[in-house]
Amino acid sequence: MRSRPLESVAARLVLGLLWLIHWLPLGVQDRLGRGLGALLWSLGKSRRRVALRNLELCFPERDLAERTALAREHFRWLGRSFIDRGMLWHASAERLRRLIHVEGEVRLAEHSERPVMWLVPHFLGLDVAGQSVTLYQTRTAGSIYQTQSNPVIDAAMRRGRLRFGNAQIYARSESAKPIVRAIKRGDAFFNLPDMDFGVRDAAFVPFFGVPAATLLAPSRMAKMLGMVVQPVVAELLPGGAGWRVRYLEPWTDFPTDDAVADTARMNRWIESEIRRNPAQYLWVHKRFKTRPPGEAGLY
Repeated sequence: MRSRPLESVAARLVLGLLWLIHWLPLGVQDRLGRGLGALLWSLGKSRRRVALRNLELCFPERDLAERTALAREHFRWLGRSFIDRGMLWHASAERLRRLIHVEGEVRLAEHSERPVMWLVPHFLGLDVAGQSVTLYQTRTAGSIYQTQSNPVIDAAMRRGRLRFGNAQIYARSESAKPIVRAIKRGDAFFNLPDMDFGVRDAAFVPFFGVPAATLLAPSRMAKMLGMVVQPVVAELLPGGAGWRVRYLEPWTDFPTDDAVADTARMNRWIESEIRRNPAQYLWVHKRFKTRPPGEAGLY
């Protein structure tokens, strides 16, 4: 479906503004982004409610004032992550390499005898992790993405993510067959495992003690294709310091023959990373939207 003309014009204006902003020092961009986040907190009532509800479910031991302060900080980082798109989509490779601080073995896919799956939860630096893959290693990396409703934004996102050449993205609505073929050819796979896509190919496993519909695909795909699974976590750094992307040690006990147990283990790991940096997890997503049969909605 084609977007209405006014929507296309607005999208082009926003994209032009991001292009202009990306020339500024990163410290200035940080202040602009965090200011944008404060504005989003004031205007985005529905997403604010989602974030507060998620934090209530995941951190019941914290009182309302603490959870509200955490949500406000989350929105400031959310605004910064939006401004960061200008850098990630337009800055030179040299500038990005100076600002993306990589820890761990980013080139595992280049020398591994088995195909590599990067397991990357939805922290706000997710796109930074994706760009680090294309900047620091040569193996083609595939990923699934959600097609954007506005075709102007969708095209900009695709260009930005694919501009260094060694990446391939597949729409979530497409069949998994092209991804499987690519992995069998030797491509690595950038897997985003922690969003609620309903009950299909999922199981209800605990996430901060709350049953959450979680895809079984990471375990099943790794098992079927004999993949090495390497967790990756990205972090936005304050001011002009850039970003940090941590490539952790590959898991030696994943996958097993029990996909549900593997998925529960994966969620426990994501929980541990969230506790390290709670303000930068994607709290505005309805992580608990799908409920077990007979259970009331949580939002």
